[in-house]
Amino acid sequence: MPALLLIAHGSRDPRHAATVAALVEEVRARRPGVEVATAYLDHCAPRIPQVVGRLADAVAVPLLLNRAFHAKHDIPAALRAAGSRLPVADVLGPSPLLLAALDRRLAEAGLAVGSPAVRARTGVVLAAAGSSDPAADAATRAVAAQWRRTRGWAGVEVAYASAAGPRVPDALAALRAAGAGRTAVAPYLLAPGLLPDRIAAAAGAAGADVLAGVLGACPEVAALLLERHAQALRATATAPALTA
Repeated sequence: MPALLLIAHGSRDPRHAATVAALVEEVRARRPGVEVATAYLDHCAPRIPQVVGRLADAVAVPLLLNRAFHAKHDIPAALRAAGSRLPVADVLGPSPLLLAALDRRLAEAGLAVGSPAVRARTGVVLAAAGSSDPAADAATRAVAAQWRRTRGWAGVEVAYASAAGPRVPDALAALRAAGAGRTAVAPYLLAPGLLPDRIAAAAGAAGADVLAGVLGACPEVAALLLERHAQALRATATAPALTA
C-alpha cells in the first residue's frame, strides 16, 4: 500500500505541530497497514525535500480545508522542486465528515447538538481563516449552507479571521438580528494558532454563548485523510498510461 504523505502548512506556534502529530497517530490507529509520513511547507520540520526522497511509493495528502493558493500552487511547486512526481490527493473540504467534526467540537463545548429543538434556536458562526481566492471563500459559504440545511440550525453565518470580512462580531450580530436565541462559534480550522486565537478572542468579546475548539485530531478528520488517500489511489490506478 503506498504511503500517506501528510503535507501540512506549518506554524511557529508549537501547538500546530503537536496537533498534526496527534492527527497522524489517529490515522495510524485507524489503518495500521498504511505508512504515514509528515512534511511541512514552512516553519516546521521536516520539509518536503527531506521526506519524499525516502518514500518509494506514496500519495501526498494536503492537510487543507479548501483548494486555495497553498493547494493550487505551493504544494505542487514544492514537490516539483524536490524532484517528486507523487500523486496529490484532493483537499479535505467539502465533506460530510467535516460537518460531523464540527458537530463533535460543538458538543464537546457543551452544546446539545443532538437536540433538534436546541439546533432550531441556535445560530452558529462558521469561523474560517479567509482567503484571497474567491472560489475558496465560496466553498466555505457552501459548507455553511449545507450545515444549516442538514442540521436545522437557526442560522449559519460565515466569518473570517483574516482577509476581508465579515468578522466574528458581525456574524454574531447577524444571527441575533435574525432571531437566534443562542449563538455558537465553530472554528473551521485544523490546528491551534494565531487565527484560532483571534477567533476565540472575538467570540468572547462579542458574547458568544458557546465556543468550539478547532477540528484538530478528531476521528472524522483522520477518516477523511484516509478517504482522500484512497480516492487518489483509485484515480491513479484508472488514469491512462503515459506514452512517450
